[in-house]
Amino acid sequence: MNQQNNCDVLIIGSGAAGLTLALHLAKSADVVILSKGPINEGSTYYAQGGIAAVFDENDSIQAHVSDTVIAGAGLCDESAVQYTAENAKACLDWLINQGVDFDKEDDNQGGEKYHLTREGGHSHRRILHAADATGKVIQTTLAQRVKQHSRIRVFERYNAIDLICESDSRNNDEKRSINKKQCIGAYIWNRNSEKVESIYAQKTILATGGASKVYQYTSNPDVASGDGIAMAWRAGCRVANMEFNQFHPTCLFHPNAGTFLLTEALRGEGAKLRRPDGSRFMPAFDKRAELAPRDIVARAIDFEMKRLGADCMYLDISHKSSDFIKQHFPTIYQRTKDLGIDITKQPIPIVPAAHYTCGGVMIDEHGRTDIHQLYTIGEMSYTGLHGANRLASNSLLECLVYARAAALEISESLEQNNCFRQLPLWDESRVTDSDEEVVIQHNWHELRLFMWDYVGIVRTTKRLERALHRVELLQQEIQDYYRNFKVSNNLLELRNLVQVAELIIRCALERKESRGLHYTLDYPNTLAEAKPTILVAKNDSSKSLVPNTELNT
Repeated sequence: MNQQNNCDVLIIGSGAAGLTLALHLAKSADVVILSKGPINEGSTYYAQGGIAAVFDENDSIQAHVSDTVIAGAGLCDESAVQYTAENAKACLDWLINQGVDFDKEDDNQGGEKYHLTREGGHSHRRILHAADATGKVIQTTLAQRVKQHSRIRVFERYNAIDLICESDSRNNDEKRSINKKQCIGAYIWNRNSEKVESIYAQKTILATGGASKVYQYTSNPDVASGDGIAMAWRAGCRVANMEFNQFHPTCLFHPNAGTFLLTEALRGEGAKLRRPDGSRFMPAFDKRAELAPRDIVARAIDFEMKRLGADCMYLDISHKSSDFIKQHFPTIYQRTKDLGIDITKQPIPIVPAAHYTCGGVMIDEHGRTDIHQLYTIGEMSYTGLHGANRLASNSLLECLVYARAAALEISESLEQNNCFRQLPLWDESRVTDSDEEVVIQHNWHELRLFMWDYVGIVRTTKRLERALHRVELLQQEIQDYYRNFKVSNNLLELRNLVQVAELIIRCALERKESRGLHYTLDYPNTLAEAKPTILVAKNDSSKSLVPNTELNT
C-alpha cells in the first residue's frame, strides 16, 4: 500500500510563483510544496535581469502596457496586460517587505531610490534588480520565509506523476469547465525512498515552470521539463500558444559554460552585438538595434551565424569602464573570468538558446483551469500576458501577480474542517525494474536534437511534419516502457517532454503565418487578425487533438 499524505493546498513547484502563493495562503491553510529537486533548483534561481514595474515618475502603467503589447506582436490579451501592469508595484512592494533587497542609487537629494535598468522592448527604465543575480536573491529570500512557516511543509526531491481527478457534478461553470472534473490530489514519486506516494488536497496548484528542456540548447536548469503542462493536458485541460518558444538571444558559448545566460540588462546598459570581425549587425535588422525584442534579436543572430557559417556571435560591453561592469554585472564578470574571458577587455561569445515557454495551460484571471479545484500559475500557464513574445522581465512579475490573484480566490473558497479522503491506490504490481535505461537516454537525446533542428528559431511545414512523425513514434515507445517498468526521474521527465513536444509541434502546424516567436519560411507574412492557437483534448486523450481558435478562457 502506498503512503497517502494530506493537506489543504498542494503546490507542485517551488519557484517564485509557488513560494509566493504558499506564503499568501499559509495564514488560512495547511500547505504542502512539492519540489522536484532542492528547493532552490529552478528557473527563478537563475534569473539574472530583474522584474518590470513602474517606479519612475516619468514612466507610466500605460507605457508598460503598450511595450508589452508591442512585444507580444498583437496577440496579447490586453485585459491581462492591464491587470498585470496595474498590480506590479503592489506585488513588488510585497516582495520588498519579504526581505528582497533590490539595488539602490543616490537620488541627488540626500536619499536613495531604486536603481532601474532598461531591457529590450522597454521604452523606460523600469527593471528592479539585485545586481545580475535577481532570481537568486528572490528565490533564497522566499525559500527562507517558507521554511520558517509552521503551516508550510516542503517535500524536496519529489516528482509529481499525475493528477488524481474525479467526476464533479456540482461544477456548473460551462464557460470555464470543459470536462466536469475536479482534482483531488496527485500521485507523487519520492526520489529519496524511490516509492510512489499519493497526496490528497482540497486545492491543487501546478507551478512547475516551462518546458525549454525539450530543446538541445537551453538557458534553463534540468528541472524545466514541462511536467505541469503535460500533467494538466493528460487530465483534460486546454493549452494555448505552445508554438511560441522564446529563444534568449545571448547565452554564453563555451564548452565549459553549461547553460549560462547573459542578461538582457547588458544590452540595456549599452552592450553591442558584433560579428566575428567586430562589425555590428543589429542596426540592419531593426531601428531599435540591440534593444529590439528578443524574437527579432534571436533571429538576427541565427541569420548571421548561418550566413557566415559561424559558431557564434559576440556581445561586447568592453567600452564601459571596468568599475561599472564589475559593479553592475559581478556574477557574469566572475563566471566569464573563470572561463578565461575578461569582459572588461574582450567581447563575449554568444548563441541563442531556448529560454521561455510563452504558451501553456489556459487559466482565468484567478489561475483556475478547466478542471475544478485545479489551478496553474507562472510560466506553465497561459494568461494572455505574453502574446507571441514575452517582454523582458515580465516573467517573474507574472508569477507574483497571478500567485496573489490565485491566493485570494483559493482563500475565499477553501472549506474549513475539511475531511481528508482515501485516494485510489497506485498499482505497480505488474511492473519490474528496468534493465534498459539506455533506451530512455537515447530517446531523450533524439527528442531534444530534432526539436532544435526542426522546431527551432526558423521553421518550415516539412520540418514540423517530420518532427511530429518522430514524436508519435517516441510516444508509443515511451508509453510501452511506462507500462512495463517502475518509474524513475528520467522516465517521468521524458514522458512529459515528449507530450509537450507534441503540443508545440501541433500548435506550430496550426499557425499559418509568422508572428513573434513563430517564424516559418512557408508563411512569412503576418495575418491581419491575431488569434490564439488553442488545443482541446478530445475525450481527455492526447491522441485526439481538436484545434480551436474561437474558445476563450
